[in-house]
Amino acid sequence: MSDPVVTLGCRLNLAESEAIRAMIAGAERRTVVVNSCAVTAEAVRQSRRAVRRLRAANPDARLLVTGCAATIDPDEFIAMPEVDGVVANAAKLEAAAWQARPAPRPAPPTRHTRAFVPVQTGCDHACTFCIIPEGRGKSVSQPIVDVLRVVEGHLQADAREVVLTGVDVTGWGADLPGSPRLGDLVAAILRAFPALPRLRLSSLDGVEIDGLLFELITGEARVMPHVHLSLQAGHDLTLKRMKRRHTRAEAVSLSERLRAARPEIAIGADLIAGFPTEDDAMHAANVAIVADCGIVHGHVFPYSPRPGTPAARMPQVPPPLVRERAAEVRAAVAATRARWLEGLIGQTREVLAERDGTGHSPEFAPYRLPEGTAPGEIVSLTPTRIREGLLE
Repeated sequence: MSDPVVTLGCRLNLAESEAIRAMIAGAERRTVVVNSCAVTAEAVRQSRRAVRRLRAANPDARLLVTGCAATIDPDEFIAMPEVDGVVANAAKLEAAAWQARPAPRPAPPTRHTRAFVPVQTGCDHACTFCIIPEGRGKSVSQPIVDVLRVVEGHLQADAREVVLTGVDVTGWGADLPGSPRLGDLVAAILRAFPALPRLRLSSLDGVEIDGLLFELITGEARVMPHVHLSLQAGHDLTLKRMKRRHTRAEAVSLSERLRAARPEIAIGADLIAGFPTEDDAMHAANVAIVADCGIVHGHVFPYSPRPGTPAARMPQVPPPLVRERAAEVRAAVAATRARWLEGLIGQTREVLAERDGTGHSPEFAPYRLPEGTAPGEIVSLTPTRIREGLLE
C-alpha cells in the first residue's frame, strides 16, 4: 500500500507527517493526507499537484490537506473537488482533527535512519518575502522535558541520529519560562542520552546562535559538523529590504569562526535569487558569498512573490532573469561543493546508512554504501572517487 501521507517542504513538515501517519492509522475509513508547503508560489502549485495525484491513486479514500499552504488559503484547497477537508497547522498534531486514535507516546516509531524532532514552530520575525508566519503563527517552543520524551522514543526505535527541526529553530526557548536558548536544549539532550551517537541541527539563524550553542557545535563530537544558515542574500541592501537581522560581514565572519574552531565543519545556506530591486551588483554579491562563506550545501530559490507580503509590492525582477540568476548561484554552489567533495577522497568518515543504498557522513557528504550495508548502520568508509555526485 502506498504512503498515506505526502509531505512537501521543510523538515518540520516531515517530522509532523510521522505523527500524522500514526494518527490516521486508526481511522475507520482509509485516510490520505497532503502536508502542504507555502514557502514559494511553486511550492503551492506542487501541493495542488500532489492533491490530484494522491486522489487519483486513492479514489475511495478520505483526502485531507494540512500544512502551510492549506492554512494560509484553506478556501483554495477546499474548492478542489479532490479534497474532503482541511486541517490547519494549529490542529495537525491533535488526534481529534483526524478522527483517529491518538498517536502513540512518547513518539511515533521512526521510519527513517535519522529521526526528525520538532522543537519549535511558528516565527516572531517579519521577513518581507515570507508568508510562513501567517501559516504557522507566533513562535511556540516545546519544553525541554517534552523534547527529551520524544527523543527517548526515537532512540528506543533504534534511530541513530536525531535532527532538531522547527520553523525558527534558533528562536527556541524565547517563549518559555526563563527564556532558555537553543544551546541549553542541545546540552540537555546530550546529558540525558550519552549513548546518542549523532545530533544534527536544521536551518539556523546565525544572529541567534548563542555562546553555548557555538561551543557545542564546534567542540562536541556528537553534534554533527554541519551548519545550515538561513542566509538568504549576500548584499547588505538586499538583506535590509528582506528585513533580515544580519549583515554580509557578520555571515562571513560566523562561517570563518565556525571553521577556525572546527575545520571539518560544512556550511550550508538558503539563498534567494532575483529578490525585488536586485541589480547586477546585488546579484554578483549573491554569487560571491558562496565562496566567501564556503557554502557546500546550497538551497537556492528563485524569488517568487507571495501575495500579501511586502516584497510582493516591491519592483520585481523579470522572471526569466530571476531564473537565470538562480542558475548562476546554483553553479557557484556546485563548484564549491565539487572542490569540497574532492577534498574528502582518501579521508575516513563514519557514514550513517540510509535505506536506498546511500548514506551521509557527519558533514552530510553523500556516500554510496557497500552492497549489503544495513539501514541505520554506521560504517567507516574511505572513498577513492566520486561517481554521480556520491563518494565511493
